[in-house]
Amino acid sequence: MPLVSSAVSSDPAPGRVCPLRYRYGPAALALAAEQAADTLYVVGGLYGNRPALDALLQLAAQEPGPVRLCFNGDFNWFNVDDAGFAEINRTVLEHDACLGNVEAELFSADDDAGCGCAYPESVDSGTVERSNRIHRRLKQAAQRHPELLRRLEALPMPRRYRVGDLAVGVVHGDAESLAGWRFDAAALDDPAKRDWIEAAFATARVDVFASSHTCLPALRRFDRGWVVNNGAAGMPNFRERCCGIVTRIGVTPAPTPILYGATVGGVRIDALALDYDGAAWEREFLANWPAESPAHVSYFRRMIAGPDYSLAQAQGTKPMLAPGQFACECNAAET
Repeated sequence: MPLVSSAVSSDPAPGRVCPLRYRYGPAALALAAEQAADTLYVVGGLYGNRPALDALLQLAAQEPGPVRLCFNGDFNWFNVDDAGFAEINRTVLEHDACLGNVEAELFSADDDAGCGCAYPESVDSGTVERSNRIHRRLKQAAQRHPELLRRLEALPMPRRYRVGDLAVGVVHGDAESLAGWRFDAAALDDPAKRDWIEAAFATARVDVFASSHTCLPALRRFDRGWVVNNGAAGMPNFRERCCGIVTRIGVTPAPTPILYGATVGGVRIDALALDYDGAAWEREFLANWPAESPAHVSYFRRMIAGPDYSLAQAQGTKPMLAPGQFACECNAAET
């Protein structure tokens, strides 16, 4: 069946549109150069959180062997100060990285796509408008770092890895598009999306899709493979535990406790908690985004209390709501 996005709003307004240049299709993953790793960390949605980046490097250092880090987009967002923008991007670019919609819109010539999130209709217009304002400020910061912008522009959209016997396709959004929403937890549970997902596995020739973008974690099994979404590395993912999440795919078990996971063909796919210094991050965030700023209105409640989302929903043992209901740019105070 044709692999055409159906999860994006038809509204052409900035922040809802999915630019044609974002669309690569699952066939691009089948043709991508494959890189080998015994342990792969997929780190989506760092959102400019420097304490989370520090915690990630400390977590990786606990592994007994080499770790390949892949930052699969949206590693920028709140880091609108020059020091934060430079440190996040210089560190990320020492490792593997993919474009997220946040990065892709930093070097666009216009603001037609806004933040590039391609929000579904279930996300309210106030959230979308605030996200566009956040991105405009980030873009101003990025323009003061032209060398980093050039390096970001050279990043690929999807990446392909081999971990043990598993072929892993790393994307930011979904198998079709950089800003696709069909790897959102609710979409993964939608019977109407199942044929599309199975076809994407076949076309991409992968056993695992690793994603983020929608900012809520999920792990789901399909006939042809698994989809794992790490939610956000740089923001809380659950009401019951305020931690970021990293996807770990490895031929050996994780040396640290896992939140949930599965063994597939002798390879572990796990969600690891990223327990960063929340107090330090709150101070850094408030220095750039004080009360009543667009980022504070949209995100601060989630940062201190987490979204209305549970481990059971991430694992698919509790029903989901509409796609994007508690997505990354949603205001937890308004839900």
